[in-house]
This record gives sequence, C-alpha cells and structure tokens, in this order.
Amino acid sequence: MTLFSFLRALTAGLLALSLGAAQAADTPVPAPHGTDRLSPVRGFIAQRNWPAAIDELTRQNDTGNADWNNLMGFSLRKAAKPDLAAAERFYDAALRIDPRHAGALEYSGELYLMTGRLDRAEKRLAELDDACFLQCPEYVDLKKAIDRYKANGNRYVPTP
Repeated sequence: MTLFSFLRALTAGLLALSLGAAQAADTPVPAPHGTDRLSPVRGFIAQRNWPAAIDELTRQNDTGNADWNNLMGFSLRKAAKPDLAAAERFYDAALRIDPRHAGALEYSGELYLMTGRLDRAEKRLAELDDACFLQCPEYVDLKKAIDRYKANGNRYVPTP
C-alpha cells in the first residue's frame, strides 16, 4: 500500500467512523434507540432461516437502502435453492447506492467465485482494500475465500 493509499484509507476510515459504516450481513449493527428496521432480518440470518429473512425483506421492500439490498442478496445466495442471478442484482443495487458498502463488496466477490469469475472477485477485493480502513473483516474474509478458491484448483469452496 502506498502512502497515498494509506492516507486515503485513513481518511475514509475516519469518515466511516463518524458517519457509520455499512456492515456485512452477519455483523450486528447497533441501532440508535431501537430504530434498526432490519434487526429482525439479521436475526433470521443469524438463525440461517433464509425463507423468513427473504419474507421479511420482501415485506419491508426498502429497495432504496443499500443494507436492505445487501441482505436480500445475501439471503438469496445462501438459500437452500440459491438464486444467484437475483442475488447479484441486489448486490449491484446496494453498490449503486453505496459503492463502498463493505458487505456487498465482500458477498458479491464470493458470488463471483461461486460462478467462476475470479477476475471479478479480485476486483472486489481491490475495491474493499480502497473502501476499508486498513484490512477490515470483509477484506480478510474475501481474501481467504479467494485463496481457498485458488488452492482448490479454481473451484469455489464454501466458508467453513
């Protein structure tokens, strides 16, 4: 990482701390005064209850929210019968709203590995490197997934 990249990451990290950073699906987000409408969805995700998560997200229908789109993409990707095309559309929507959304960057990178698009996953990793303060958990997780993919002969290996 160059000095310029480090300073940019430091500035972005401080800005994210002051504004609140976008989180991964499996990262609880503290809500001021219990206002996190997505907390029931996060609970279903923690229980791996994908149908309930998808139903609650559908009920809320908050398509203008990057976190909502990320959680919908995550739930569709993890479902018993994954809908990878729809998951990708939701991740893309999250990133149109917030191009530095760490969760959507990580999870879309994992989706690219699932669909054999290593080059796109590595691009997401580079975007996470720019978006995160130093190496955030999403960066580390995607890096590990890419390393597992390469070690397994360029085949996707789910996270243990």
